[in-house]
Amino acid sequence: MARKTVPQAHPGEPHDRGTGQRLNWLRAGVLGANDGIVSTAGVVIGVAAATPNNVLAIATAGIAAVVAGAFSMAGGEYVSVSTQRDTEKALVAKEKWELETIPQEELEELAGLYRQRGLSDDLAHQVAVELTAKDALAAHAEVELGIDPEEFTSPWAAAVSSFVSFALGALIPLVMILLPFGENRVWIAAVAVVIGLFLTGWISAALGGAPRGRAILRNVVMGSATMLATYLIGLLFGVAVG
Repeated sequence: MARKTVPQAHPGEPHDRGTGQRLNWLRAGVLGANDGIVSTAGVVIGVAAATPNNVLAIATAGIAAVVAGAFSMAGGEYVSVSTQRDTEKALVAKEKWELETIPQEELEELAGLYRQRGLSDDLAHQVAVELTAKDALAAHAEVELGIDPEEFTSPWAAAVSSFVSFALGALIPLVMILLPFGENRVWIAAVAVVIGLFLTGWISAALGGAPRGRAILRNVVMGSATMLATYLIGLLFGVAVG
């Protein structure tokens, strides 16, 4: 009697449900950290350029930037993902109604979608019939909508991830510029920011499967341009006030 073989997944390749959503949260977290690094660095470096000896002013501006930025990121993610979740629920509800009202038409539609993916007419119909018998809603939601009806996107998870990642990223320039480095505080903070941008660029590229070099270069160049612009503005205001 032949032994039934079970297909094995490639080593390290995720196949469980929710993998895509977790990767999206992780990617959003990396981007949140990147925003925290750049925006907070811009604020504290600009203030430090204007008032290099006023540590209290630098700290106040930096902390305000961290708090405002983290809440803004979290609120934006919550609103946008809530809208996405509502849309997903409405689409799944519509699909469920169609399956209950016009099941034969939905079966033919599902078969047609598989034919568009390259299956023969007979095989597409067989796949559609078998998947419909197992879980019609899940089959249609996945193929037609790209949605898992058992796991909608979570606005709270996205909001918390963005809040925490932004705050952690923002701590890099804030802490470095408040350390007692005297006149070198701006340059040391800038170096720490470049290192942080290097890491977030590498991680975001790795998660998306994109070329690392270009992602890192874009990240570092844009962050450096932000710091340079705010530093020059701080110098101008410092000269004008002084």
